[in-house]
Amino acid sequence: MRRRGVGYYLGQVAFAILVVLVFIYLVFPFFWAISSSLKTPNELFQTPLVYWPPVPQWKNYLTVFTAQPFARNLLNSLIVAGLTTLLSLLIGGTASYALGRIRFRGKRSVFYGILGVSMFPQIAILGGMFVLIRTLHFYNTWWGLILSYMVFTLPFTVWVLTSFVREIPRELEEAAFVDGATPIQSLTRVLLPVMAPGLVTAGLLAFIQAWNEFLFALTFTVDDKARTVPVAIALFSGASQYVLPWAQIMAASVIVTVPLIILVLIFQQRIVAGLTAGAVKG
Repeated sequence: MRRRGVGYYLGQVAFAILVVLVFIYLVFPFFWAISSSLKTPNELFQTPLVYWPPVPQWKNYLTVFTAQPFARNLLNSLIVAGLTTLLSLLIGGTASYALGRIRFRGKRSVFYGILGVSMFPQIAILGGMFVLIRTLHFYNTWWGLILSYMVFTLPFTVWVLTSFVREIPRELEEAAFVDGATPIQSLTRVLLPVMAPGLVTAGLLAFIQAWNEFLFALTFTVDDKARTVPVAIALFSGASQYVLPWAQIMAASVIVTVPLIILVLIFQQRIVAGLTAGAVKG
């Protein structure tokens, strides 16, 4: 048996230290948000820093809902992000089937054109989207946000699902066609069940993008009728317009972040499978 040298163990220790440092770097901001959400205003700016309050102020979470219409903002975000995700999966699923399975002239140009749309920064298309939404009378409505959010969720969904469709063996479809299935039946009854990891990945990441979006939500809403949580948190106000309620802002940030963390932890294996689709060809 080959004997391992000192260098091997030093490498293992260095790697373990690196993992710990990366973990702390990623987790500490969220820990600090939780800690800040449980502090009094004096503890927030106390020196030396208080990493964990001796008496947690859980009332900060209650104040988030009583001092602002935050429940309405949460409902707006849930509906807008949910409908955006469903429409992106519906349109992206059929488009990915066409791009991944059907041969037609200009298919490569269409695919790269879809990806090209996602390369434009939001600010570059903000003016055009504003005119379009005002023309359609979607300003300050859920549909205005959904339409604008699909500009960046749909290209990503098409890209992920197309890569996944290309990796599915054609024999599955051929067997379905032999049994008399139509292309639509092949898609809904054969491919969609196999595409579950890709659908979960694309859907969850599209949901996160829509849930966290700020610029379009700020521009296309004017009150809490359709205002989503990122804008609502940015517009939090305290007893004075010059003093922001930082503890309540941190509490609201924790409230909107925890569901996303839970979703990622639940579907982490399917996310990895969906993102690595097409990376290895057999």
